[in-house]
Amino acid sequence: MKITVSQIRQKSFEQPFEFEETVDVSELETMNNDIRRIRPAHVRASFTTDNEEIIVSLKITGEMILPCARTLVDVPYQYDITADEIFSTSPYLTEDDLENDIHPVEGEVLDLKPHILENILLEIPFRVFSDEANPEGAAPTEGEGWSFVQEETKEKTIDPRLKKLESLLKNNKKENE
Repeated sequence: MKITVSQIRQKSFEQPFEFEETVDVSELETMNNDIRRIRPAHVRASFTTDNEEIIVSLKITGEMILPCARTLVDVPYQYDITADEIFSTSPYLTEDDLENDIHPVEGEVLDLKPHILENILLEIPFRVFSDEANPEGAAPTEGEGWSFVQEETKEKTIDPRLKKLESLLKNNKKENE
């Protein structure tokens, strides 16, 4: 979502300039986080100017798919984010300005996409839970070289490495009788 600074200044001279767009945020799926899938985000931005500062009020809505903390099934999560970002066209930004999250505008184009992605990442909840008690397609019960065994269904099996030892014990019992 890119917009030129001159366009913002022209359109926000008397009243805030509003802009609305759908932004592809699918690159969040490839980052190291819990997002399995994410739909394009709907972004509404309102721009106001104050001397060399551009204040952007963002409203970001959309849906992402996250894993359930108990069963690892897909859980849709709706997000609705409201954020304010401050940009400055001044070439004289201080360390205090940068620490107070005033972002410098490099060139004549203001790119909001990195700030949209950052706000979505900050909105990811610590964990989500599926509403279903026994969801279909829950966590896998077996995989390559492992399987889930419950205590009550567990059969008494002998490790193949100890089979020979069992036969020695049986022979030893027969000799003692």
